[in-house]
Amino acid sequence: MARSQAAVHGFDFRPGRRLGGKYEVVELLGRGWEGEVYRVREIATGIDRAAKFFYPERQVGDKAIAYHAKKLDRLRQCEILISYLTHDQVRHRGQTVKFLVSEYVEGELLEDFMARQPDRRLPVFEALHLLHTLAAGLEQMHLLRDYHGDVHARNIIVRRHGIGFDVKLFDIYRWHGRTVDNIREDVCDVVRVFYDVLGGRAAYRNHPPEVKAIICGLKRSLILKKFKTAGELRTWLETMEWEEP
Repeated sequence: MARSQAAVHGFDFRPGRRLGGKYEVVELLGRGWEGEVYRVREIATGIDRAAKFFYPERQVGDKAIAYHAKKLDRLRQCEILISYLTHDQVRHRGQTVKFLVSEYVEGELLEDFMARQPDRRLPVFEALHLLHTLAAGLEQMHLLRDYHGDVHARNIIVRRHGIGFDVKLFDIYRWHGRTVDNIREDVCDVVRVFYDVLGGRAAYRNHPPEVKAIICGLKRSLILKKFKTAGELRTWLETMEWEEP
């Protein structure tokens, strides 16, 4: 009988480590339930890439890596998603570790970006620009009858651009059930991001009514009554009226 693989709780790839003779580790970018994402450098070209390494116990039968690769390829026209390039594998502590290689995007995780802001929050109009960018990007996915599935501050890369933001999403997640329900969860998740970057619960009572009309007290039923897709949210943002002070 084949021995079961031991659970992996972290790869701990150090900067400078070479992987499979093709890549050199630059830095850890983030970690989640399925694995860890590193910035790596192609040894042959010197080009930086992003690589997601899957924990072996989350990669039974290559199902996870195949799902991610196929979905990213299917949604390759969605500008908000990081572009998938290829997949590979490396031996680590006696186990085979599979990983996806994608484009590396300049910027920083929204979580880290927010940690540098005064009071860890954005002014209302900056937050609205961020929300609009996220909604417009997710709209492309929703029009293709697909979804991201894991929108939160640790899966969003941001970089300031003029009065707005350049935004990329990574680390898609597969949820079972109807696609339409998962699309609606994307909408609720992006509204939650908006709520958080504005200061969360501590700041909510002082927001203008236009902002509260979007957040809806984070009540899922009220949010989805207004916005069933990211496209409906984008349209609302572009046509919303402001009360006179």
